[in-house]
Amino acid sequence: MLLKNDYPALNYDKGTGEEKNWLVTETRFDPEALGKVEAVFSLGNGYMGLRSATEERYSNEVRGNFIAGTFNKFLGDKEVTELPNAADMLEMTFTLNGETFQLTQGEILFYERTLNLKKAELSRDIHWRSPAGEEYKIVFSRFVSLDNLHVIAQKVTITPLTNDVTVKLNSGINGQMTNTGTQHFQEGVLRLYDQKIMKLEARTTESAIDFVHFSRHAFALENEEFTPKNTIFMDRRKIFTTFEPETVAKNQTMTIEKISGVYTSRDKDWNSVETALELFSKVGNYDTLFTAHQHAWQSKVWKQYPIQIEGANFDQLAIRFAVYHLTGMTPAHDNRMNIGAKGFSGEGYKGHAFWDTEIFVLPFFTTSNPTIARQLLEYRWLSLPGAVRKAVENNYEGAMFPWESAWLEDGEVTPVWGAADIITGEPTKIWSGFIEQHITADIAFAVWQYYQFTGDKDFMEKHGYELIFATAVFWQSRLEKKGDQYEITGVVGPDEYKEHVDNNAFTNYMAHWNLEKAIHYYELLQQENPALLASLSAKWDLTRNYTEWQEKSAKLYLPQPNAELVIPQDDTYLSKKIIDLAPYKASAQVGALFLDYNLDQVNDMQITKQADVMILLYLLENEFSPEVKQANWDYYEPKTLHDSSLSRATHSILASDLGDKELAYSMFEKASRIDLGQNMKSSDAGIHSASIGGIWQVVVNGFGGVRMLDGKLFLHPHLPEKWTALSFPIYWKGSRLLIHVTQTATEISNTSNQDVVLTLNGKEISILANTTFTTN
Repeated sequence: MLLKNDYPALNYDKGTGEEKNWLVTETRFDPEALGKVEAVFSLGNGYMGLRSATEERYSNEVRGNFIAGTFNKFLGDKEVTELPNAADMLEMTFTLNGETFQLTQGEILFYERTLNLKKAELSRDIHWRSPAGEEYKIVFSRFVSLDNLHVIAQKVTITPLTNDVTVKLNSGINGQMTNTGTQHFQEGVLRLYDQKIMKLEARTTESAIDFVHFSRHAFALENEEFTPKNTIFMDRRKIFTTFEPETVAKNQTMTIEKISGVYTSRDKDWNSVETALELFSKVGNYDTLFTAHQHAWQSKVWKQYPIQIEGANFDQLAIRFAVYHLTGMTPAHDNRMNIGAKGFSGEGYKGHAFWDTEIFVLPFFTTSNPTIARQLLEYRWLSLPGAVRKAVENNYEGAMFPWESAWLEDGEVTPVWGAADIITGEPTKIWSGFIEQHITADIAFAVWQYYQFTGDKDFMEKHGYELIFATAVFWQSRLEKKGDQYEITGVVGPDEYKEHVDNNAFTNYMAHWNLEKAIHYYELLQQENPALLASLSAKWDLTRNYTEWQEKSAKLYLPQPNAELVIPQDDTYLSKKIIDLAPYKASAQVGALFLDYNLDQVNDMQITKQADVMILLYLLENEFSPEVKQANWDYYEPKTLHDSSLSRATHSILASDLGDKELAYSMFEKASRIDLGQNMKSSDAGIHSASIGGIWQVVVNGFGGVRMLDGKLFLHPHLPEKWTALSFPIYWKGSRLLIHVTQTATEISNTSNQDVVLTLNGKEISILANTTFTTN
């Protein structure tokens, strides 16, 4: 019998003392809602991500182990490059007095599964009565090490409560995993070393990446170590050991540790399978590994990003949840890799990188850890060959960045076909990879934003200027002459419910911005670094393109506010049909609209999927008046379904700018609960990376009021009424500022050895090196 209760499935208040607002706890086991917790409780360290399936297997589970940058393409014209699901090393099958431990059998007397954000450890605490009436206390613990990126550690304790028990374990490495049925690995060598270490080798079928997985077990009874008899089994892509039954007396505790590791030929320090084995053989036990893991999280994460919210417990938990996942999803160890739209928490979007990174996630690192931000942007520079290839394939010049990116040289990897059309029953064509082109300007914007915050001239000279120039070359070749002006037709803007539109406002404005920045930096380098300009000119034909930029940028059509101050989202949006969206906005189901309409029908209605004009008003905010922002909010928000997870965060920030604290906070609450909330079907395919980054932006850029305008730092806090204080760090031009905001005052500590100038609440101030400025 399952433990059934009326209270919410997730609890946020279990933590007390030093663990207050650090714990997220699943309070009941539901075999129909495994996906949500598998994703939001996922463990990761940037090198790999582990979907948090249980040790024992269930029919509705989706097990996943993803290693950064190990893409593979299954053979076939309809397949695209994706991050392969590596071997599962979590599985452990327990037989207790002849009965298999399964929570769908017997009776659950107590159940809690807890993600401890501070320790980055997942635990399950269970009191289970078997079908035969035997009772057991079983505790599972695991983590993916931030100290040793290759290691997964598990610990299980079993305590019989009614009678003595014989415990039998079957455990190993299962390489039979697939990506929704697609097998990405060739058969490799299976082996057992010294009767202790199991090994499974595999190679990806197309990209020829070698994977090697190891697992070993250790046993203790009442803290006395022992080694049970065992038998090794090998099957196709699978190696398992059966450990013979061991008797555990009533109220005694057996402890089982399983330490696993994965290494690939993509690792920068890869040498050979033998070297990987040598490294793994030196890995310590659970407690030793956990001590180092905790220290890494404390020094690299929680000390680096000490964000404090006072007055609202859930909000403090939510920002820690965001930082936890931002850390786990980001391959900070390797600039050849980027952030997937689902991180490493599921197969959603195939591990591909989108504009999510540059617009929603990168600002966190740009202002909080510039070293990682630089690496993420270096990925885009390294992937210029793929962007150039896409431009050539579409008869354009310069760098046309893919909507979805994987390998550096791949170019576009967006699938061509999606879900079935509700009306025709045929697959829906995905046009984003063909005509959602604003990502090229988004990347240029992120480069510029990084440079303004950091002053990193070395990055600009090696990578940044080239990215801005190469993207501007694309835009000048993309613009279409229409009479005495230039236009951009046949695109998809951020609002993906509008396809093949002309002059999408966001796309046109961002393209114009990109061209203007290229002109500015071309002229700057003429004066300051003509040798670098000459080198880049030879590669990108900048002398000719500079003239093209000037002429076309000046004549590029930019949709202007109409008599009601509304900026047309595109040429035809304002003339489309208006329907009552109230039922769909109220629905808990994302995309509920498509139960009644297909995309062609929605394309002819004034319905917006996510922030479009609104995100333009956020990114280029100093180009629009407060009156224009308010008018566009009033017009577009009622027509926006927020069917994309990234939408509410943007709207929350704009609501703060418009002075509506209550609405800003309401939008923030909804954004922070997309993954963390009680909807047990919201995250089955994985967490929402853009939303996770958006949560941080709402806290720091929205409520904290941090902005960079025209290369200058501004701070204009406006805390929600529920918050009594907010503290957070930011970097500005190499200086680390610690900002503490209350409802009545602002304190800024400059921890660097150089003075910092910023504008606080409309007044320019200078904060001297190693001093603290406080408002009255």
